[in-house]
Amino acid sequence: MSSIDLASTRVQPSQGVRRTNYMRRNRMRWGIFFLSPWLIGLVLFQLLPILATFFLSFTDYNATKAFSFENFNFVGLDNYARLFTDPTFGQSLGVTLRFALLAVPLGLIVPLFFAVLLNSKNLLGKNIFRTLFYAPTVIPVVAGAMIFGGVLNAQSGWINLLLKQLGIQGPRWMADPSWALPALNLLSLWGVGNAMLILLASLQGVPTDVLEAATVDGANWFQRFIRVTVPMISPVIFYNITLGVINAFQYFVPAMLLGGRNGDPQGATLFYNLHFYREAFVFNEMGYASVLAIVLFVIVMIMTTIMFYWGQRQVYYAGAER
Repeated sequence: MSSIDLASTRVQPSQGVRRTNYMRRNRMRWGIFFLSPWLIGLVLFQLLPILATFFLSFTDYNATKAFSFENFNFVGLDNYARLFTDPTFGQSLGVTLRFALLAVPLGLIVPLFFAVLLNSKNLLGKNIFRTLFYAPTVIPVVAGAMIFGGVLNAQSGWINLLLKQLGIQGPRWMADPSWALPALNLLSLWGVGNAMLILLASLQGVPTDVLEAATVDGANWFQRFIRVTVPMISPVIFYNITLGVINAFQYFVPAMLLGGRNGDPQGATLFYNLHFYREAFVFNEMGYASVLAIVLFVIVMIMTTIMFYWGQRQVYYAGAER
């Protein structure tokens, strides 16, 4: 064999290498094919709306006009400057913050209490209680809000009727500005079953040998719970707190159904998302509504970043380096 034939033999890949490369490319094509529905949805329903929101925030586009470039009038930062002169912006943000300050702790304490109760070995009918606590989460939000509209009725609601039997005058829940937010916080507890199940699963994952060692050292039930159980389930607690904050800033449907688009009574239920909805779909101010959406995104991102910064120092991850 000549030297030229030997050189050509060296540079040509073997049949096994060519087959490996073909299989790798084939797997990649099939992987992209099966991912394509998600990729298309990501682009069409997430990335493009986000880009459109940023674009609209610099215009005074009116939703009643056709969506064409001829109807866009660029106003620069005027929509952003309007935030400082819009009294409803501060009012709606304050309503949302007051709601979150009560909804987030309740959204953790109540399901954690139920989870601890259902994790008890001495409780009879635990499966029945699990079903009862979780069942409200499968009821649509609209149906749940309408049900609570009747439950919280000042005259015929069963809560006020029960208080009346105890000799207590029940409040005008959705008619009194002082009681409107507590009523919505009470409604938010309707769907704690999902968080309860997650916390229950985390409680059942706490190593029993650690709890037994704490018992041998003389720790009572409360000390074991605070010093052993809570640190062990802290990642799940952190997860629920994060979701609770995000959901509190996205609160909209119950407030819209029970308080109306004006946030009755007297603006007590005028949440930030309700203000954003009115600007976009009632007043048709899509440019300013886009600014409100961007501000909400920034607020949630800042709060999430702070929580993750705090979580790195306070949350215990088994097997992870601290």
